[in-house]
Amino acid sequence: MDKKIVIIPTYNEKENIEKIIRYVFSLSDIFHILIIDDGSPDGTAAIVKKLIPEFEDKLFIEERSGKLGLGTAYMHGFKWCINRNYDFIFEMDADFSHNPNDLIRLYNAAIEHQADLVVGSRYCEGVNVVHWPMSRILISYFGSAYVRIVLRIPIRDNTAGFVCYRRKVLEGINFAKIKHVGYGFQIEMKYVAWKLGFKLHEVPIIFTDRTEGTSKMSKGIFREAIFGVIQLRLSSLFGRIKSYRSN
Repeated sequence: MDKKIVIIPTYNEKENIEKIIRYVFSLSDIFHILIIDDGSPDGTAAIVKKLIPEFEDKLFIEERSGKLGLGTAYMHGFKWCINRNYDFIFEMDADFSHNPNDLIRLYNAAIEHQADLVVGSRYCEGVNVVHWPMSRILISYFGSAYVRIVLRIPIRDNTAGFVCYRRKVLEGINFAKIKHVGYGFQIEMKYVAWKLGFKLHEVPIIFTDRTEGTSKMSKGIFREAIFGVIQLRLSSLFGRIKSYRSN
């Protein structure tokens, strides 16, 4: 049986964290959970640690001191999971914007389509976003279109944070070369995986904006994505993408 684990980065998610943990563990498929908490002052980590005895050997937490960025949180988690021989490693938000039931759909797609990286996509079948203002939908949708045009990558939702990786993808990427921390990180990982020859696939999901807690979005994250795409394209044109391959 494949070993599957969900990485959930957190910062001030006390309203959501116990509910999302219990939901994932209630699924018909077996998933472990790794929480990467960046020093949440609201006590998120304490809630997780209280639950660990109940979900022994299935729930884990790594605590970091301060907000160090989404990208570094995931890379910390990737290394942790690789060292423990997980076969499939998932990214998911803590705020229920990603439906935990779709974890099973992403995993099944990886098996059925022999995909190495599966994206839970808001845009591969129209626009499937709930409770976002129109301005944010337009920024996100056209931002993904911009990425697709510049990088020529066959993915419609490049900033998606709901992703399933086979372990070999993460083993094949040199994390020291990954420079972005926000949306740029999500774009960079997908693009590098594709350029290194891994098979990508998209599964349509319905994205629902958080109802509890506070969004971590900022203008700086959007700027990083815009300019980071240009840097990635130049890296590809000058043959530097090969340096992303892990030795």
